[in-house]
Amino acid sequence: MSAVDLAALPDERPQLPEDPALRGGVAILGAGTIAQSAHLPAYRQYGVGVVGVWTRSPQNAATITDRFDTVGRVYASADELLDDPAVRIVDIATPTAVRMGWIERAIEAGKHVLAQKPLTTDPAELDALPALLAKARERGVRIAVNQNGRWAPAWRLATLLLRQQAIGEVIGVTHLHDKPLPPLVGTPFDDLDHMLVTDYLMHWIDITRTWLDPAEVVSARATDSRVPGQPAASHNPWSATIALGCDTGATAGLRIVGDARATHPSCPFWIHGTEGTLRGSVLVGSDRLSLDRDGEVHELPLRGQWFVDGFAGTMGELMCAIAEDREPENSAAHAATSVRIMLAARDSADLDGAPVAVGGGGPR
Repeated sequence: MSAVDLAALPDERPQLPEDPALRGGVAILGAGTIAQSAHLPAYRQYGVGVVGVWTRSPQNAATITDRFDTVGRVYASADELLDDPAVRIVDIATPTAVRMGWIERAIEAGKHVLAQKPLTTDPAELDALPALLAKARERGVRIAVNQNGRWAPAWRLATLLLRQQAIGEVIGVTHLHDKPLPPLVGTPFDDLDHMLVTDYLMHWIDITRTWLDPAEVVSARATDSRVPGQPAASHNPWSATIALGCDTGATAGLRIVGDARATHPSCPFWIHGTEGTLRGSVLVGSDRLSLDRDGEVHELPLRGQWFVDGFAGTMGELMCAIAEDREPENSAAHAATSVRIMLAARDSADLDGAPVAVGGGGPR
């Protein structure tokens, strides 16, 4: 790829089936904050038919159909949702600790699944995943993971360009957080073990290993620490650094310095290859992507935002995979590799940054 034809760039926008009938039959199991702030707005924007939702919160149930007129109903129970023959796809947005159990219930009910990320943080559940996916194949259902960051416009276009060998073979990936952290104190996220490593950075881990493919990430090193100015009420460290190593010698680095103060906040990234470099940013209005190759830098056009287009992207990919009888890009089997990398990083953080082999085996 010696030159960039801007008219022939890959389409980074979410892709959904053209037939409206194939964009319907969705029910959300666990319609909490993220479902209402991102899932439902994305589905409304992209014409995804939502049969109904179930939530444990009576307060949410009382207002959800008023705020989202595209939602058909609020189910009285999760069992009622799973028993509804009008439901084709269950969007599972429950807490991580109970997520795999609901996935198994949906498979038994013969429903396709889009599960919130991370798929799990339990190594035992990850080891049991192949048997669960075999059961899904027997039932003829597809299981995908809501790694919506893959469809953030700048990240998605970068992925598609890498598939075209736009910068040759990837030799390194770098991410930096140059923005404030989201509110954490007093939220359930602040009670998670190594929260930045195990939850927040899961999107960054996932997109990074996607860009490094076909290289295999074989080791992870991670540290997290409290930082100056961090309130005593916060449970989790506000700084985290992850370093990944591949079997090809390619490397990756992900860094959150803390609650960064920035006039123009951003999440910049760099993908260095043997023949060029992709540079960009995501979130907080910073979206951009450029291709630097053969002595020329091309600023590439982008459409949409991670929130909420990314959430339409994950559901759209599952719907297209169902219609085309194939595995989705964001399949549970594919996402499981990202989870194993995250678990290795978590174990490394427990060991004060000692390198840990991905997939088990302890320190390297």
